[in-house]
Amino acid sequence: MRARPYTPWIVRLYLVSVTGLAVTGLLHMPLAERYALTEVPGLGWTGDFYLVHRLHYLFAALLLFTAGLSSINWLLGWKDRLALTRLGAVRVAILGGLMVSGGLRMYRNLPSVTLDPVLVVLIEWVHLGLAGALGVAVLAAALRGGSAYVRWR
Repeated sequence: MRARPYTPWIVRLYLVSVTGLAVTGLLHMPLAERYALTEVPGLGWTGDFYLVHRLHYLFAALLLFTAGLSSINWLLGWKDRLALTRLGAVRVAILGGLMVSGGLRMYRNLPSVTLDPVLVVLIEWVHLGLAGALGVAVLAAALRGGSAYVRWR
């Protein structure tokens, strides 16, 4: 039996998308200019909000593709052979919350949409809090030595 039930390219797509989302999410805050990251040769693009915003959407689309592909595979056969680990289930729930709150953030950014300012702040903080929670869950999984989302039944 293979150690992992899925192909390595799914893992790579997931890692690229989550890493890209983490970096571009942090760059949405004015961290690049505040900490002179834009002064480093080759990293001037990090201060361009609109480029970083588009990259964030690109990585989000990649994450949605990876999640959709994994969900379809789960429904078509993995659910019979695999079980989510405890930390895997936590990370899946956090990722689902991030996708929903990210979708709400995209909706809020539409030109014809006006939301109550309290709701906007709530959406922002939920998204930021879930991103931090995912980081903590990943760190906990790495420290436990069990980074896999699933295990064989």
